[in-house]
Amino acid sequence: MISFRTRTAATVAALALLLALLALPPLHASQVIDRIIATVNGQVILQSDWDEALCYEALLSNRSLAQFTDDDRRAVLDRLIDQELLRGQMKSADFPHATDAEVAARIADARSQSPQAASVEGWQSLLAQYHLTEKDLFDHVRQQIDLMRLVDARLRPAVQIDSKSIEAYYRDQFVPKLKESGASEVPLADVSNKIRELLTEEKVSEMLVSWLQTLRLEGQVHTPGVTPSSNDPGVQSQ
Repeated sequence: MISFRTRTAATVAALALLLALLALPPLHASQVIDRIIATVNGQVILQSDWDEALCYEALLSNRSLAQFTDDDRRAVLDRLIDQELLRGQMKSADFPHATDAEVAARIADARSQSPQAASVEGWQSLLAQYHLTEKDLFDHVRQQIDLMRLVDARLRPAVQIDSKSIEAYYRDQFVPKLKESGASEVPLADVSNKIRELLTEEKVSEMLVSWLQTLRLEGQVHTPGVTPSSNDPGVQSQ
């Protein structure tokens, strides 16, 4: 199904890179309800933002909205808050934003992985299934690319992986897994670059979690009417 690859899936994700669709009462045709779910350093996150983010994550994970638990939904909101904190850092960062061509290429790559999205009609039907428009998807993917670039520009230069760490990973994890699978042993020299990149990604993810915790503690994050989880340092509920 559709999968957008990010370098920090552990946060954001770790980056990456979270929300909830609350049960709402029936509305009259002329009645439109949207409410503030959170404020992040003065920036408002609305119920509709939360709902759209939930639809986006459901699309990416090939899940129905009904499959999201309360914890899943709150995790999406937490990621929305994290994304807003990172956007605040982006304003002063000097790095190239994603171009329309880059975003279109990422979406095309995702579509190629889904048989249902092969035709125009199938693609439109898939988006409608998750209550998303092409513009919604385009905006989400652009933001995802930009946030990943911000994280890389800010954190990756500080990561140093030495040869001893690579050798330890190769000896303690890589080789044992090869033996378990029955595969032939691969020389360290052939996989050292891949191991270095893997360890770099892990370190960036760890640093991102720490950075986000600091941004929450130093920022003003309020979630009126939403019960914060025990893992939300710095989140204040009003």
